[in-house]
Amino acid sequence: MIDWLILDREIKIWIQEAGERIRHSLQNKLQISTKSNPNDLVTNVDKDTEQFFIEKIRSTYPGHRILGEEGGGDEITDVRGVIWVIDPIDGTMNFVHMHRNFTISIGVFGDGVGQLGYIYDVIHDELYSAVKGKGALFNDQPIPRLEEVSIEKAIVGMNPIWLTNNRRIDPEYLRRLVKDIRGTRSFGSAALEMGYVACGWLDAYIAMHLSPWDFAAGWVIVEELGGKATKLNGEPLSLLEKSSLFVAKPGLHQVILDNYLQNYVEKN
Repeated sequence: MIDWLILDREIKIWIQEAGERIRHSLQNKLQISTKSNPNDLVTNVDKDTEQFFIEKIRSTYPGHRILGEEGGGDEITDVRGVIWVIDPIDGTMNFVHMHRNFTISIGVFGDGVGQLGYIYDVIHDELYSAVKGKGALFNDQPIPRLEEVSIEKAIVGMNPIWLTNNRRIDPEYLRRLVKDIRGTRSFGSAALEMGYVACGWLDAYIAMHLSPWDFAAGWVIVEELGGKATKLNGEPLSLLEKSSLFVAKPGLHQVILDNYLQNYVEKN
């Protein structure tokens, strides 16, 4: 039987240690390479940070499995047991170019159900966290449950590229939405923007093609506060596939689905 509260305390210690290692690494020249395309960056720090967590998990919880962005974990084909979903640096482009607006993102799931979520803004030393059924915290202070907001007062996080012609979505869907809301923002880190939704600083967040490690932690935190996280067509998220992501405050999620995304079809 997993004691999630004990695990929560342990993970927070590890995150602080990893954050200190990352801050120290910024004193040295980064080793930067690319993955799927020239804008898909990875650094030695991404890889070292993922390995740091893998070693901690393997030595302490050898029966748990790991889904990590940099490939150091396990091949996950089902959601049985305890699975750690780790993005060692979410927002690597921000990390490389700005040295800010990047996070450590960790979600822990039991039999497919999100139990623990952590988004750590390394530079600002700000931790968003949640334990299922116990509420969510921002730097150990309780985050109030999310309240409904009208469409005309909503601030939505999204990359402006989705308002241009692209292969993921007809931009007209989002252009109509943007015309009706109060404004948009883009911060370059899916995990960070989900943390902003959790704290009520954004009212929704939309992304078109994310991996489970991008959204796992925020999924746990936002839903613990009464928000909703799904694919853009309203279908459930999965730890086993890439997909679009639509996170929003209660009420607003359904309003946007019904009035702006009702004909959207998910594309691979």
